[in-house]
Amino acid sequence: MAILKEVQQHYGNLKQYINGQWIESKSTESYESVNPATGKGIASFPIATDQELNQAIESAHAAMKTWGEVPVRDKARYLFDLRQKFEEKFDWLCRILVQDHGRALGEARGTIRRCIENIESACSALLLLTKGEYVSDLAKDLDQTLYWEPRGVFLIITPNNIPMHAWSSYVPYAIASGCPVILSPSLDDPVCSQAIFEVTQEVAGFPPGLLNLVYGGRKINDKILSHPHVKGVGFIGSTGVGRKLFARAGELGKEASINGNGKNHVVLLEGMDINAAVNGLLRGCFGMAGQRCLGADNLLIADGIYDQVKEAFTAASRAMKMGYGLDESTELCPLVSEAGRQKVLDFIDRGVKEGAKIILDGRNTKVTGYENGFFLAPTLFEEVDPDMFIAREESFGPVANLIRIRDMDEALDLINNKDDYGHSACVFTPDGALARKFIKQADVGNVGINVPVPQPYAFFPLGSKNQSAQGVAKSRIDSMRLFLDQKTVTERWV
Repeated sequence: MAILKEVQQHYGNLKQYINGQWIESKSTESYESVNPATGKGIASFPIATDQELNQAIESAHAAMKTWGEVPVRDKARYLFDLRQKFEEKFDWLCRILVQDHGRALGEARGTIRRCIENIESACSALLLLTKGEYVSDLAKDLDQTLYWEPRGVFLIITPNNIPMHAWSSYVPYAIASGCPVILSPSLDDPVCSQAIFEVTQEVAGFPPGLLNLVYGGRKINDKILSHPHVKGVGFIGSTGVGRKLFARAGELGKEASINGNGKNHVVLLEGMDINAAVNGLLRGCFGMAGQRCLGADNLLIADGIYDQVKEAFTAASRAMKMGYGLDESTELCPLVSEAGRQKVLDFIDRGVKEGAKIILDGRNTKVTGYENGFFLAPTLFEEVDPDMFIAREESFGPVANLIRIRDMDEALDLINNKDDYGHSACVFTPDGALARKFIKQADVGNVGINVPVPQPYAFFPLGSKNQSAQGVAKSRIDSMRLFLDQKTVTERWV
């Protein structure tokens, strides 16, 4: 199958987007963005200076008033315009996402569709969740009203694994709430963020300063968050970084929505369709090269079907086609960075040292034509003790542990008591009673029944629990609670 054409081979020196204009940075510090499949640079980008950060913050602060004066129905129309721009640029955005992040084209198409769904969800949230409440004659001649008001400017930090989807999990809702945004993307795939801003700038109704883009990652995030005009942060990334960010927001008295790691499980019980489950697990374990927050690391397999599942899953994993994501026949793509690849290699080495047995080794993989890419083939472990590091922490790569279990009770004990996370868990079973038990007793925020990836739609929150999330407000439609504050008015006219 033919490989689709790249949008550009090289995107030059990326500019920052501040106050409605593309700004050439005066910074003397820069980084390079690399195509994960080829290992070649595709863009350079600056680390924002303090002056540029202040310009972004001040322009966002000024846009708060400008955007606040736009009638609600006009805001809704502009958001619908944004949705249409994404549809028009659908293929263009997909190809850039593949080139800059590394995922397969089918996965990129799914991502841009999820972005559009978040924009649609934000349109409905604008019209339904900002209305407030009113009670007449609460007491004699006394009326009371609840207003929802935008809190102010927000910092949004997006990770390297879902640079576009994370943007859509917060920013459209911030727009709907009336909150200007400063986006600080990962240093690994900044071209994705530039592409998003090239699309948003085409919406004529968005005032200058409503959306701002600056580069610098951890070097600039605290400077932005600590500014008095910035009221909070939305973050998707690692639990370690997220907890520090959450603590810092608390010190500063600011709002925070923190989405971190997970250690996700899929339970496979007797009576299920093994072939269907195995086909789903290829996506659940190895989709986006294992770099998805809802991906599965631990396969908890009933003893009676363990050998069948092991044989079928090992064969299917070994047969996955690796390559550049712009080749539509590619099933497994590279990791986003060489540093990320090395972390996964270290994770696998630790499993070996702990005594786990490798039954499929994907470490020494080279893809013809892409020898400098950041590839790893699927790696499968068995004889994994639940107390091992590899059973408790996220690999964030194409790695899966096959663990024997006696029954559902043992599976629930492993899910609930062997790690500190609570992101997701799935079960494959034909038994409705067992499925209901799983839903009620699994201490996670996202549950899947006979699905490998329990991905909530945009108009549902990403329901992480325990150390997988901090803050009351989750992402997607639930982020309206992050961006909106309450005001009550009590009136008596005598």
